[in-house]
Amino acid sequence: MAKLPIVYHPEYSFDFAQSHRFAMSKFIKLYQYLERTDQLKHCKEWRPGEVPVNWLSLAHDLDYITAIKNKTLDAKAAKRMGLPLSDGLVRRTFLSPMGTLMTCHLALDQGLACHLAGGTHHAHYDYASGFCIFNDMAFALIKLLNDGKIKRALVFDCDVHQGDGTASMLAQYPTLFTCSIQGEKNFPVRRVKSDIDVDLPDGTEDDVYLDCIQATFRQAIDLAQPDLIIYDAGVDPYIHDSLGRLNISEDGLRARDSWVLNECKRLQIRVATVIGGGYDDDRDALAKRHAIVVESALATLGY
Repeated sequence: MAKLPIVYHPEYSFDFAQSHRFAMSKFIKLYQYLERTDQLKHCKEWRPGEVPVNWLSLAHDLDYITAIKNKTLDAKAAKRMGLPLSDGLVRRTFLSPMGTLMTCHLALDQGLACHLAGGTHHAHYDYASGFCIFNDMAFALIKLLNDGKIKRALVFDCDVHQGDGTASMLAQYPTLFTCSIQGEKNFPVRRVKSDIDVDLPDGTEDDVYLDCIQATFRQAIDLAQPDLIIYDAGVDPYIHDSLGRLNISEDGLRARDSWVLNECKRLQIRVATVIGGGYDDDRDALAKRHAIVVESALATLGY
């Protein structure tokens, strides 16, 4: 039985204030959870290097890339980013987009692959927003399209916040489609139109949510006819997520991921997963929720 390709780098997490709302430690804790629960034995691990600037500039403004790399971002732009700029942050910021690109290549080759990071969907062409600096999903698809590796692709974004940056950055590419299922009253206040947007009211529960996921996924497939899907399996729709506002249980998240990945398998569509958002002061519990998509991927393969 083929092992599940997973992409990870130990420098995705670095020394970072535990009091910060963004859980920078969740990446290493996710990896450690998969290791502790003996699931890594069914996986083949891949490790990305830093993204070359000339590749990243296919998707992002070169001056903006340079300002991040040299830590010369102005105070207003840094405030919008929401993260303190540091050497550790710059390092992980140039690793993660390559991680998603590598995951996409592995998915194209093997059908399914998981990135233990990614989903930075608020990052725009020339500015950061909402803890997102470079848009790994938009970058990966633009690079793959530029290299002739894909003709059509879909971002199926189930993070509770609208994928405004992804929608904006891919709008000029008629064969790269965006679908975002988000909380109606959640961040960002100013939305950018995706190819498909679905707004869910506060307090939405499992049954309604799962019906929406299935109906919207089918609609997105009919529209996009993709060679590849990037699935943003954000866990912030969870009922106790501090930024979520929906009432989705862990069983609901598992049912969502299982259905999406099994439907991709049934339709023979290659899929790369990224972990997206999740916010909880209990970092171990958060990492365990982020592991659901990997566990669902392993189950899809028969483990």
